[in-house]
Amino acid sequence: MKFAIAVFSPGHAPSSRRALLFAQAALAGGHEIVRLFFYQDGVHSASGNIVTPQDEFDVPAHWRAFVTEHALDAVVCIAAALRRGVLNEEEAARYQRNAVNLPAPWDLSGLGQLHEAAQTADRLVCFGGD
Repeated sequence: MKFAIAVFSPGHAPSSRRALLFAQAALAGGHEIVRLFFYQDGVHSASGNIVTPQDEFDVPAHWRAFVTEHALDAVVCIAAALRRGVLNEEEAARYQRNAVNLPAPWDLSGLGQLHEAAQTADRLVCFGGD
């Protein structure tokens, strides 16, 4: 089965960890992830500036490692990211900001990427949000 996964909550929220566990289980079960899409506060999971306390599970770091290890298509919504100060080098330069906090493996793109993923996948599974 092909899954598209949308994450709407930040890395410190339980639903972001549930999304990660679901994604790991999906791949372990022989399924495919056509796209991970981080939207709304979920864009914080891609920020390179998140510092997780030592006694907590570092969900953003695990997302980064998971996406890198499996060479997944991981998209961060550009509008949500800009609103929350999550910038790659190109956007930081465009808006004349000093901070770059969106490292590889993340890609900034529009909401159309979520729509396309939903059309391509057998199932769209969403985690978090209100």
